[in-house]
Amino acid sequence: MDFFRAVVLGVIQGLTEFLPISSSAHLAIFPRFFGWDDPGASFTAVIQIGTELAVLIYFWRDIVTIASGWLRGLVSADARTALEWRMGWFVIIGSVPIVILGLLFQDTIKHEFRRVALIAVALIVFGLVLGLAERVGRKTRAIEELTLRHAVLFGLAQACALFPGVSRSGGTISMGLFLGYERRAATRYAFLLAIPAVLGAGIFNLKDIPGGENAYGTGPTIVATVVSFIVGLAIIHWLLEYVSKKSYAPFVIYRVALGVLVLVLVGTGALTSTVAVS
Repeated sequence: MDFFRAVVLGVIQGLTEFLPISSSAHLAIFPRFFGWDDPGASFTAVIQIGTELAVLIYFWRDIVTIASGWLRGLVSADARTALEWRMGWFVIIGSVPIVILGLLFQDTIKHEFRRVALIAVALIVFGLVLGLAERVGRKTRAIEELTLRHAVLFGLAQACALFPGVSRSGGTISMGLFLGYERRAATRYAFLLAIPAVLGAGIFNLKDIPGGENAYGTGPTIVATVVSFIVGLAIIHWLLEYVSKKSYAPFVIYRVALGVLVLVLVGTGALTSTVAVS
């Protein structure tokens, strides 16, 4: 059963990581729908390594270009005039808020933040934020117009995703739309910005997988990670094609509907809001 559940959770992670609907919320909520224990924050962080490996493969050209340009800029003044030099720094600077806050509040994230009723409220509130950003954003800026100030704002938006239900991609995409960036540009930058934070969190939490802070053992966690990689690789391409032509409105509706459903189930006692696993 642990391996079967791991496959299901890996599929959920792969489907929801890049969509602005919060993978951590789904990994906390859907196991309860099935009558399973909360897999825990450590399990969630580790299997996200799979979806980030999908990002590394899908965007490998962009990543190599940015990384090599940034490294050249360390030794060459001419290279510091290139977009790649700035983008490298923007990803680093944008990753700082989530790293600092993640370390400071790691115990709260693993415990109090995983209460289902709070997650449902976050789904609704930040779904409405995404809807507002979709409505008022000018969607004219290209990623080449990214500035240091905007990189910091993107980073602060990503840090909000430490609270399950916010959505890492949803937070950064919303900020990008508010700042006037094109949907595709905001989405691509959200993927790139997530790489250091997600890989770092996953590696940091590897130590908890064999122990009591993980509902599943090492084997099922590896299976879930592999499945999330395969599913996530397909979702990246689909989402980038989708946002080139259509709005985020369906995701807003889904977030609000899921959040309301969870609150009703918690309110009627059909679903418990307590944290089952640390």
